[in-house]
Amino acid sequence: MALQEILEALAAEIQGKLTADREGYRLEAVLAERKAFLSRRKLVYQARFRIDETARRVTLSERLQETGLGMGSAGDLEMSAGIGFKKESYRVGRNGERSGTIEEQSRLFGKKYDYRFSFGPWREKIKQAIAAAGFAVAP
Repeated sequence: MALQEILEALAAEIQGKLTADREGYRLEAVLAERKAFLSRRKLVYQARFRIDETARRVTLSERLQETGLGMGSAGDLEMSAGIGFKKESYRVGRNGERSGTIEEQSRLFGKKYDYRFSFGPWREKIKQAIAAAGFAVAP
């Protein structure tokens, strides 16, 4: 099976959208959504696959992104202008791969959204699918 077909199957599994760009592919899926008076916010999972055909290697990067539309209340710090702070913790494994980033983001967003998505098993599934297409996952 070709790499694109495998990535399309993964996108369909989480009801996401796979788009091609000049470096590879990007997968986006809405994990959660909050609606309030005159505003709507979404929590979006993004995975980017940068493909090196000559080395048969794929670089995977993931992130969570919150998008908002509408008006915020006076006490809503998320929509107001200003400065914010975020603490992030992570660890580096034997192969140089950074783990903990998306899980940390998930814990932060989990306070605002109700969703169930397990990033560790999902990442392993992606790596196995890429390996099945004959590519290695770059650290």
